[in-house]
Amino acid sequence: MSTRVLLVDDEELLRVAFTMILRAEPDMEPVGEAADGDAALRLTRRLKPDVVLMDVRMPGTDGIEATRRLIRESPQTRVLILTTFDLDEYAFDALRAGASGFLLKNTRPEELLAAIRDVARGDAVVSPRVTRRLLESFAHQLPATTLGGDERLRPLTPREREVFFNVAHGLTNPEIAAAMQLAEPTVKRHIGRILSKLELRDRVQAVIFAYETGLIRPA
Repeated sequence: MSTRVLLVDDEELLRVAFTMILRAEPDMEPVGEAADGDAALRLTRRLKPDVVLMDVRMPGTDGIEATRRLIRESPQTRVLILTTFDLDEYAFDALRAGASGFLLKNTRPEELLAAIRDVARGDAVVSPRVTRRLLESFAHQLPATTLGGDERLRPLTPREREVFFNVAHGLTNPEIAAAMQLAEPTVKRHIGRILSKLELRDRVQAVIFAYETGLIRPA
């Protein structure tokens, strides 16, 4: 089954280039193009794409607000943000709005395709370590919270909170397993339960949530 992709960018040349790349892949289907956030929302409602490639700096409704509204209206659709710089305040805001990751606009075709496939499977494209770097850079935008005292963390058991703490610090499953002396499948089960209990989409959202609730603080 093909992954249905909606392309959103005010640069027509970029949309054309990405469409050509996608059409060459047997498991990809570019279903539409939009030049601004409002058009992206209309097309998402009508076409129900699996993945939206979303520019951030567009006239009218920008990619951040469009992502926020799109995730709320169509939670089954994943958003990949297109940005110019890897440490970009827009990318940070997009992740907080619910995007599953971001790509640089000059990314290579094979990296673009791999990212779309990963996101379509429910994975995040941005690693937790890169997310932490973004959070550290824009820590002034984070809300003031009591360290680890947010009521939203209450559903987690002490062991799940410890696993969550390690996820939020950017550790991989093998690294968490070694640090906590657990089997890797056990770590995966803990993470699955954590995401389910906290209603988080992926590990990137988990890192953001950990900062917003005060479980960890910027260095």
